[in-house]
Amino acid sequence: MMLTLFRLLSRIPLTWMQALGGAVGWLVWALSPSYRRQFLANAQAAGLPWAEVRPAVTAAGCMVAELPWVWMRPHSTQILGRMAWDGAEHMEAGLKAGKGVIVLSPHIGCWEIGAQALAERFGPSFGPMVALYRPPRKDWLKPVVLMSRQRPFLEAAPTSLAGVRTLIRALRAGGYTAILPDQVPPQGQGVWAPFFGRDVYTMTLLPKLAQQTGALILLTWCERLPRGQFCLHMAPLDEPSFQDPAATLEQMAAGMNRAVERMVLHAPGQYLWGYARAKQPREER
Repeated sequence: MMLTLFRLLSRIPLTWMQALGGAVGWLVWALSPSYRRQFLANAQAAGLPWAEVRPAVTAAGCMVAELPWVWMRPHSTQILGRMAWDGAEHMEAGLKAGKGVIVLSPHIGCWEIGAQALAERFGPSFGPMVALYRPPRKDWLKPVVLMSRQRPFLEAAPTSLAGVRTLIRALRAGGYTAILPDQVPPQGQGVWAPFFGRDVYTMTLLPKLAQQTGALILLTWCERLPRGQFCLHMAPLDEPSFQDPAATLEQMAAGMNRAVERMVLHAPGQYLWGYARAKQPREER
């Protein structure tokens, strides 16, 4: 039922869905006190005034409303015609050098669209993007998300030790992957590190992959532009801890968080401020 609904919604023009999503974003804001508290608490921790984060209410609704089109559109309908590029030469240089590339893409803008754009552009020459995939907890959503991962030049690996080994092999072979660095990992898979003045549980997967593979790390975010257009911004990670072989995981996690902070402050109107970044980690089942 849900899969059929998503397929029907995917046929609606993207710009219409974005307009609807913007309205829904404000409806959720009006109806959910807990969402407002979480949103404002995160923005306050970052020291940002309401005027700078206000557009993110609309952006959050747009992000959700885009998903049927992003996940379910025909494979023949590529995203490349809607995508501008800023810094893609870094990705191309890293792949051509056989270094492997880790795309560090936090909850800013359209990260789902960004991953598909990278796969469409670089997949034909450099093979599929390999990314970890955890099925959603809700049964009704599982077939929808599974379909979303079955796109050309996208390859899913399980969120397990075997999946991590798959990522390591892919990076050592000169491949590429994308990671959400500000996603709260399960208990035992992170460390506590500062983020906008608060200690938050931060993943250690990215530092470990960097240490073991020497892959190029690119700060990446996909900006939502007017009229259903996008721009993918990419720049090398410039954090001393990632260049220091003696750095601890705590130091590297703190450096990663600093990099994410800079990205958020650059585009506060497209950050997912409602995400519970400071929540306690869950127990992995």
